Amino acid sequence: MPVGSNDLTTLANVKQWLGLDASSTDDDELLQRLITAVSGYVQTWLNRTFLISPYVETLDGKGKSRMMCANYPITAVDSVVINGQAIGPSPDIHSPGYYFDDYMIGLRSYCFSRGESNVVLAYHAGFASVPPEIEQACIEVIALRYSEKSRVGYSSKTLAGETIAFTITDFPASVQTVLGNYKKVVPLS
Repeated sequence: MPVGSNDLTTLANVKQWLGLDASSTDDDELLQRLITAVSGYVQTWLNRTFLISPYVETLDGKGKSRMMCANYPITAVDSVVINGQAIGPSPDIHSPGYYFDDYMIGLRSYCFSRGESNVVLAYHAGFASVPPEIEQACIEVIALRYSEKSRVGYSSKTLAGETIAFTITDFPASVQTVLGNYKKVVPLS
């Protein structure tokens, strides 16, 4: 089964966490499907993708010299266009042009002039590799879903007079804590 391009972990890492024999392929298709599904679910829940991707944003100019981008960390800027005029990169801290950091694009000797949809920013943002804590959180959710396959729909089960209650949640509390640190919020202008 092909590996999804936005997968947050690998089959080998999931099998290692589950204590499964690396050479056994019995559940590989199921596990790969879970990897892709959970990776997509996590990224949708966080409102972001993790690996470096291209973005183009059309924004309203506010008359300021800096503008927050919706995606981060910014790794490269392809173009900055204001009112149809391309602005080049600033070669140093004293020369006109644009510069950027992880979260915003700034201008030297220019401003993002006021207007509706008059600013177009093309840039790349994301991580070169999935942050380890995100990968581990994803692995733990995959392991939980994998273990739940025999009890889908059950909130508890009684065996020999003993009742076992199952936790029903999107994410365990420890995973939700980790993911909360990466949840994308809408920048305020």
